[in-house]
Amino acid sequence: MSALKSKLNATLKSREDRRILRKLPSPTSQSAWIDFSSNDYLSLSSSPALRDHFLPKLSSAPQILGSGGSRLLVNGLAHHELEERLKVFFGVEAALLFNSGFDANVGLFECVPQTGDVLIFDEYIHASVHDGMKRSRVSQDSRFSFSHNDLSSLHGLLEGLSKERPGLKKGLNTVFVAVESLYSMDGTFAPLPEIVALLEKIFPKGNAFLIVDEAHATGIYGPQGKGLVAHFGLQGHDRVLARLCTFGKALAGTGAVVLTHKLIRDYLINYARPLIYTTSLSFANIVAVNCSFDFLENGRAQQLSSDLLSISAYFLKHLTHRLSHTPPSLVALPCHLLAPSSPPSPSSPSPSPSATSTITLVPPIIPLLTPHPHALASHLQNMDLNVRPITWPTVPKGKERVRICLHSGNGRDDIEKLVDGVVQWAGAWMKKEQQSTAKLGVGMPDDGVGNGLVSLAVPTERLVLLESKL
Repeated sequence: MSALKSKLNATLKSREDRRILRKLPSPTSQSAWIDFSSNDYLSLSSSPALRDHFLPKLSSAPQILGSGGSRLLVNGLAHHELEERLKVFFGVEAALLFNSGFDANVGLFECVPQTGDVLIFDEYIHASVHDGMKRSRVSQDSRFSFSHNDLSSLHGLLEGLSKERPGLKKGLNTVFVAVESLYSMDGTFAPLPEIVALLEKIFPKGNAFLIVDEAHATGIYGPQGKGLVAHFGLQGHDRVLARLCTFGKALAGTGAVVLTHKLIRDYLINYARPLIYTTSLSFANIVAVNCSFDFLENGRAQQLSSDLLSISAYFLKHLTHRLSHTPPSLVALPCHLLAPSSPPSPSSPSPSPSATSTITLVPPIIPLLTPHPHALASHLQNMDLNVRPITWPTVPKGKERVRICLHSGNGRDDIEKLVDGVVQWAGAWMKKEQQSTAKLGVGMPDDGVGNGLVSLAVPTERLVLLESKL
């Protein structure tokens, strides 16, 4: 065996031994399972109505196969018209299509920040942003993370930079703050209005900007599913430099769009390598995306969003109640999901920024924190429930979980089956631990599922693990 094969095999074996080896799931065995894993939040990928709307549009489109090459070689009319439509729909100066959200983030962060600028990012920002930053002109000593959704952490960082770096204080260099409006692993929401307020306060010369990844919020929140930037009334704000919306999650399509200013769009066309050196989206993809936006504009997606938020609130309420006698060290919800309020209407008026601290948004992403994610996921999969264990390096060590992604197509029966499965697994695990403890003939310690059980008379306020920056 060659040296290369030996090294690759050893590295993969190490991952397998630590139970972090990634594998593609079976393409056939899960087709009949209830979906609690995909990002198809509005269940549009299986929507007969969307399919019936799409097929006639596809058959009548003048071009459907391929795209002919890079946008700089072949700028298809369909691509141009979609960008013009999105520009109007989102109320922005310019829109630019990319083949994926990953490509869009890499392209944006690799080329827009200039030498001397500073990049600040939430510690849980997506890997694509990290890849873009690493390829940017911004040196490593000018890239900083702040604690997840922690305004105090961000404030301290911004204040320190404004004092330590004269170029920033004088407005000669730029600060970029990167966040996700809805975080995909934790179901947490970025405090967008408060972040914008900090940028205005600390950098009054207008040289600090927010870039928002709306990948998991597009289609669900805000008027007509325009996302959380629109929900908070921040569209058109001069401190929101760009936002990224993807088509491959709630909208059941492919690709992404960067919503920004004409100057940024022109710069991306000239310098964003993931745009310049790749074949653009096929015409069939463009037709599909247009059909999904038809559903956003005509209100059909609004009902799906309402159904999604309702089923999410039901799941949280039902699971919280059923876990009331389960040690939080075994399985628990993070604290930000404790006792959520009723979900807001997707079409409700945008609240004022000053009211955001009193508003509870319900996410479709629910992490079940457990030190035994593989065991819990396996139990639920045996019940034909499609869930996935999430471990390091996808999430930090000690923050293992089974991530639940909910969909408008999930019914209450599906939810109750899922909750039953979680509670059954927890009960069986506790029973096994009790039997093991009895055989050892030792007393039960106060905490730590691995060494025994906590008392089952756990106060309600302890049922949810501390968020610990999730």
